[in-house]
Amino acid sequence: MAAEPKLVLNLLDVVASDFDATVAFYRRLGVELGEVPPSEGIRHAEVKLANGFVLHIDNEKLASLYNPAWRAPGGSCRAVIGFEVPSREAVDQRYAELVAAGHRGKQPPYDAFWGARYAIVADPDGNDVGIMSPPDESRRSWPPRPAPAP
Repeated sequence: MAAEPKLVLNLLDVVASDFDATVAFYRRLGVELGEVPPSEGIRHAEVKLANGFVLHIDNEKLASLYNPAWRAPGGSCRAVIGFEVPSREAVDQRYAELVAAGHRGKQPPYDAFWGARYAIVADPDGNDVGIMSPPDESRRSWPPRPAPAP
């Protein structure tokens, strides 16, 4: 009997309460979402990123069609959404740009124990969006220390 293939994370759906604000946030982050026609009904945007990962942004009306949890009061759960930027400086720059645009900074940039520069900003729906540089082995530390308070 052949082994089942390993799972590959290849898609993330973000359900937005304010679709236009969420699309604007991810564009400001650097995600190249295509044009999305205005609509009062179902809204959907998507992009296939350079590493093959697919990001969808849907409004609650669309989510309620394919996810029964969104038909219940309060909707569904949230998750941390992680993005890698090319450098440590890019983490600080992107964080500062998003916070200056009015988005809530939840974790200012800091040197994380795994060797990366890391920050967290909330998107318009309160989802935590991690911004991380590539890890630098020379900056790894153990044991982990708590991240600095915002």
